[in-house]
This record gives sequence, structure tokens and C-alpha cells, in this order.
Amino acid sequence: MPSSVKLKNQAQDEPCLRDRVTQVRRQTAQLVADLSEEDCLVQSMPDASPTKWHLAHTTWFFETFVLPQADAHYTTYDADFGYLFNSYYETVGRMHPRPQRGLLTRPSLTTIMAYRDHVDEKLGALLADNDGHDLGALRDVLELGLHHEQQHQELILTDIKHAFSCNPTLPAYDSSPRTTNKVGAAPARWISRPASVSEIGHIENGFAFDNEAPRHRQVVEAHEIQTRPVTLGEYRAFIDDGGYTRPELWLSNGWALVNERGWRAPLYWIERDGQWGQFSLAGLRVPAEAEPITHLSYYEADAYARWAGARLPTEAEWELVARDCALEGNFAESRRYHPTRTEIHGSGPAALFGDVWEWTSSPYMPYPGYAAPTGALGEYNGKFMSGQMVLRGGSCATPQSHIRTSYRNFFPPDARWQFSGLRLARNTTA
Repeated sequence: MPSSVKLKNQAQDEPCLRDRVTQVRRQTAQLVADLSEEDCLVQSMPDASPTKWHLAHTTWFFETFVLPQADAHYTTYDADFGYLFNSYYETVGRMHPRPQRGLLTRPSLTTIMAYRDHVDEKLGALLADNDGHDLGALRDVLELGLHHEQQHQELILTDIKHAFSCNPTLPAYDSSPRTTNKVGAAPARWISRPASVSEIGHIENGFAFDNEAPRHRQVVEAHEIQTRPVTLGEYRAFIDDGGYTRPELWLSNGWALVNERGWRAPLYWIERDGQWGQFSLAGLRVPAEAEPITHLSYYEADAYARWAGARLPTEAEWELVARDCALEGNFAESRRYHPTRTEIHGSGPAALFGDVWEWTSSPYMPYPGYAAPTGALGEYNGKFMSGQMVLRGGSCATPQSHIRTSYRNFFPPDARWQFSGLRLARNTTA
């Protein structure tokens, strides 16, 4: 999930930053505590990475971009790790091919955890030595590293889910009892929004990735947007109406993928004896009609919207309606790791944050006036602004402290293994 940083000093003192480093690094370790070494090695597709690689790469980030800048005499833990665990920073050096990360049986998981402990100790000493003092630019890079690690926390969950789905026994990542809400979904309503010239993008306060800036004016035509995401039951009606067999509903590339890959339903839907089951991080389950539909590609979300006589919202439309909503929802902290039924209170929008990333109709492009940061960290985002689509809002696998209204996630339009869904919008003449 590549993104980049907007380097701004944070209204946060070093002791708070030290606590946050400890908390985020501990959260990553907790996510993998119940996985075996074999679980942590598997790579189920080129777009996913082994859990062991995520653990090492996030540590390499701090070792590469923080520790040498803080201590000119710092010696790297292992000279080979720069090649093994670099992701895409060409200006830093060569890297092991992404599709072959699952072949790295060595270093062992034990060695990787020792590597994490080593770097954590150095980070702790750095922040202790600077208690009450300004870390300068290092503060910004540390904050970037924490948000980078939170991105990889989400990837650990989505990647291990894909890996487990490839196992014929469909093992559970977390087998804690889950109560399926049998109550139906609240009826979706339309919220009217007038035409406007509005500012979108990050406000100059606190951390943001550089792709959220600069804040700029944008013309937004009159439109309507639905109060909640599309549910599994509503999407099932699209399937039952032959949605995957009707080329008139699909973009050309999407229709080609339907036929090439044999898509008949969202990812992780499994048909047995004429009945659909849904694979989740808690194992195989009966699909719950009231939950937000998830694991859709952009093409599937767009086809559903056409079938429903609507469209996907633009990212500006999404951000403007989300601006008035509290930043709360079903995030990773709930430990459900699955979308839940949307509760609607009042006449406003609901579930804009958490549960599922919502596809927008906006291509992932730079905002007017955007300039990538200089140096290696400039590679974090800008070079990916081509051929991808924007998603908004976070998911049930996203840490809550990682998300904000202006956050722009992005993936290729055929990506399905993320917790991605949709909310409908439509044009009006008012």
C-alpha cells in the first residue's frame, strides 16, 4: 500500500512520540503472535508479501531512514538486509524481486524478531536521549515510519487472509466466536448535495501523506450520495440478476477479466452444494446479508453501480460528505477483522470510516500543485500516480489512529484482496 509523507512538525512532544513508537511496534507483534513460522513465510501471490517480510521491512525502514541520521556511527544489523527487505526505494539500492519474497526461508523468523528487538532498543535510546528536545526532521521521519508500519499491519491481515484462503482446509486466523447479526440492513437513503466550489485535501494540522496535499479548490456538481455502503444482500441481487454475465454493465477491461479469471462473485465467496459461503479471517462463514459487501475490484463496484442506475462517487464528493462525520467505526482495534452491519442514526451518512474501503471514480493522480518530497522518501508515493484508482475511509483491518478524512488509498482497478466495497452516488440537476 505505497503512499508518501507530508513532512510537517507535529504538535507532539518526544515522550508521546516514544510511547507511540512502542505502541505501534507492539501492535504489529501482537498481530503475528499466533502465527506459525510456516504461516509467516508463505506468499500466495505476487501482490502479497509474507508476514515475515512485513516484520523485517518495517524494521528496515527505521534502520535505514532514522538510525543512521541520529547516529553517524550506527552499524547496520546485517548487511544483507538492505537488499532483502528494501521494497521499491531505487535510490537506496538494489532489492530482492517482490514475487520471490516467499522464497526467503532464511533469515529465520527468530532472527527477524531479534532484528526488530535490536532496532526497537536503538529507537528507544534515541527518544530517551532526546526527551524534551526537538528531534527536528527526524520527528517527521519517525512519524512517517509509524504510519508506514500501520499500513503494513493492514497488509499483514489482508495478505495472511489470502494465503489462508488458498489452503483447502480454510484455517482461521482468529477463531474467537463471532455473533452474526441477523437484523436486516437499514434502508439506504439518498443525501442531496448542492453544487459548490469547495476545498479538499489535508488541512495544515498534524500528520498526512504528501498525496493528500496541497489543499485546493475543486468544482463539485450537484449530486446525491447514499447514507451507507452497499450490502452483501444488495450485491447478491446483482449476481442473481446475471450481473457477471452482462457485458453492457462492465468497462471493457473489467469484462475481459470476468472472462479471463472466471469471476462469478466477490473474492472469498465459495460455492458448495449450491450454497454460497464466505471465507473470513475467522474461517468459513455464512454470508450475512446486512453487512457491507467487500473484496470487490473497482470493475465490480463500477458494474454494480451501473446495474443499480447510479455511479461511484468522486473522491471530492466522498470527502465533502465525510467532513461532517465523526472519525469512528469498525476498525482493526475491534479485532473483528470483518465488516459489520451498518447502524444508521438520524438522516446523515453512516459507516464512512472503517468496515470497507470505498472505491471512488477518481483516478489516483496528483493534486494541483503537488510536488514529491526530495530524496529517497520522495519515491514513497509520487511514482505510483498512474493506472490506479482512489479508495477512501479505511476498513476493518485499518488502525483507527492511521485514518483521517483526507486519506487517499489507491490500488489497481483489478485488486480484490483488500477489504474494498462501495457506496452509490448519482447526478442531480439541482
